[in-house]
Amino acid sequence: MKSALGRVLVGVGMAAALTATAACSGQDTDDKSSGSRKPAAKASASPAAQEGLKPLTKAQLTKAAITKADVKGYRVGNTPDDEVPEVSVPAKPAGCQAIADLFLLGTEPDAAARVSRSLTSEKQTDATLVRMGLLAHKEADAKKVVADLRAQSKKCTSYEHTDYQYTGIKSLTAPDLGDEAVAYSMTGAIDGNKIPMSYTIVRSGSTLVVIYAMDALGGKAPEAPVSVLKAQVAKVEKTA
Repeated sequence: MKSALGRVLVGVGMAAALTATAACSGQDTDDKSSGSRKPAAKASASPAAQEGLKPLTKAQLTKAAITKADVKGYRVGNTPDDEVPEVSVPAKPAGCQAIADLFLLGTEPDAAARVSRSLTSEKQTDATLVRMGLLAHKEADAKKVVADLRAQSKKCTSYEHTDYQYTGIKSLTAPDLGDEAVAYSMTGAIDGNKIPMSYTIVRSGSTLVVIYAMDALGGKAPEAPVSVLKAQVAKVEKTA
């Protein structure tokens, strides 16, 4: 887990170098999506319908993930599988566990499938690294994850996770997207570096769209790009 965290932060540091080199580009993906997501059945229809929407498959998530064609001004690359580990490490205090897990796209309950993309701005002056994750859940589980994150972002002020410290957790105004959303910011003290970061989580049916931004140069926590959020939520909503 700790080595994976280190690789994430190396990626943060490399963002500045990537944006300063015009010839450098991420591994773009060119998936297209069409069709529309099936509407949820009415809760009163049957016990099966009351369970809500089923998780999307890994193939559906991959189809729904944004590509360079969907977002202007960004290079879009696949996130290595070892940077999205399956293991959950206890956080101290336990009341911050949901926020700690989401650092590497973990949730409780576990997602049925996950995909992740890394985005870097094509602007030479922007040292912000943006990560996007799509998490497939049962609808009830997706609602629980959002509720836990909302509650913890208001009550949890700091925590320790895999020997790293995170402080200044602050609930932010969430965007009016999807079925519901939650947003928060914090600062990670990692290997002597202070890394400000912000998270925005949007629930669209049974799928969670997670976008978080880190600034390699410090300062204030960068906001999740609105254009990226809108493009990703829209693409999820169009995926059957």
